[in-house]
Amino acid sequence: MRHEWVPRELTFLDAHVPTLFVAFLLAALVIWQLDKWLAALALYERVWYPALLRVALFLGVFSLFGLMVY
Repeated sequence: MRHEWVPRELTFLDAHVPTLFVAFLLAALVIWQLDKWLAALALYERVWYPALLRVALFLGVFSLFGLMVY
């Protein structure tokens, strides 16, 4: 069943932008704030590989936003 209330493309300055690109940018903003919060809690000093945690968090948040779109 396809939901028609979510547009597949958005128009930004006469250019068609995929909705997943907007979800990507929103996920980047969320992760940027979450990264600052986790760094203030010194969580990155307790994990084995901080860059891997950052990538995993981003992929999780982006996947969540992507599932909201589709």
